[in-house]
Amino acid sequence: MKKLFTNIGQLVQVREESSAIIRGLMMSKLPTLDNAYLLIEDGIIQSYGLMADLAPIQVDETIDLLGRMIMPTFVDSHTHLVFAANREEEFVMKIKGMDYQSIADAGGGILNSAKKLQAASEDELFEAASLRLKQVIKQGTGAIEIKSGYGLTTEAEIKMLRVIARLKDEFPIPIKATFLGAHAFPHADHGKYITAIKHEMLPEIYSSGLADYIDTFCEEGYYSPEQMEDILATASKYELKPKVHVNQFNSIGGIEVAVSAGALSVDHLEVLTDDEINLLKDSDTIPVALPGCSFFINIPFSPARKMIESGLPLVLASDFNPGSAPSFNMSFINSLACIKMKLLPEEAINATTYNAAFALELEQEVGSITEGKRANFIVSKTEMTPATIAYNFGVDWIDQVYINGEEFG
Repeated sequence: MKKLFTNIGQLVQVREESSAIIRGLMMSKLPTLDNAYLLIEDGIIQSYGLMADLAPIQVDETIDLLGRMIMPTFVDSHTHLVFAANREEEFVMKIKGMDYQSIADAGGGILNSAKKLQAASEDELFEAASLRLKQVIKQGTGAIEIKSGYGLTTEAEIKMLRVIARLKDEFPIPIKATFLGAHAFPHADHGKYITAIKHEMLPEIYSSGLADYIDTFCEEGYYSPEQMEDILATASKYELKPKVHVNQFNSIGGIEVAVSAGALSVDHLEVLTDDEINLLKDSDTIPVALPGCSFFINIPFSPARKMIESGLPLVLASDFNPGSAPSFNMSFINSLACIKMKLLPEEAINATTYNAAFALELEQEVGSITEGKRANFIVSKTEMTPATIAYNFGVDWIDQVYINGEEFG
């Protein structure tokens, strides 16, 4: 089926190909066509151009956008969307002055989520995650990564990954699964749990094909760089590429281990040294900032401006989870990046669409308006521009979301 969208006020993120991630000051360039058309067929972008150049064409449906904007859907490369219950009680504890680690020491945090998840059935988790994912897509996300990590037993981690596999089958967007068994330690015998990850969880995950990537939470009080290195070395035997949590609170050597292990991305980076920036510049590992977490638990924001000016690429993701970032609204992530991290609107959009696709190895499918890619895009309400997405923070600017050429919802 052919659909023709005409009179597009701005067709945003138009690129002929997705051959390389955008780095440094080039992130301020956002290719856009004014007064444009977009032709899709069977869910794939066929062509685009200026209305002045549109030749007569036979299509099944023509949609006049009356000057509204089209941009590609967001790509959210870091989420914890599968969980058993919210943690509102910890929100109150935070308001009263407790920090992230104090809440964890009081029985909250990751272990709180693990306790709740272990008690939930797979069907219960799937139904709850399905409801969330529908809302995620309606708010403009057209590709997503989802982690395990709230199981912390072999049975519960596998249960989470099976839920993610069911979401992959049920929903029309690309979904990548990441195994995060090394999220926290469920008991005092750390060596025993790491052995379980390496010799129980990883073989079963590999044999069932349940994960695309592996993650660890490398941080003081969680997994040391040496422990992460040990886990990632075993994971490499099972063909799982790393996407890891590092430098959320402290710089302890996690980036060095991640780069050495060939990590696809390093995520968080609220604390980042000049030496670590230089190390990332000499690697193919992608820096991913999570401003929603910084906002919610009141910690520093990643030094995104410094990273860009140093020539690095940058990706922004939601970190959606029930404890430290309970929002999946990628429009708000754009706003935070501009307001708190001093990104230009163009840089923020590049970091949540085009570059973000590279952080999930989906650059040939999503992230830009490119011939041959999926027709996953957002139609804005009237009088919207790339800048107003960030400027009007918290304002609903999305009129329609198209996934594979069909309006979602």
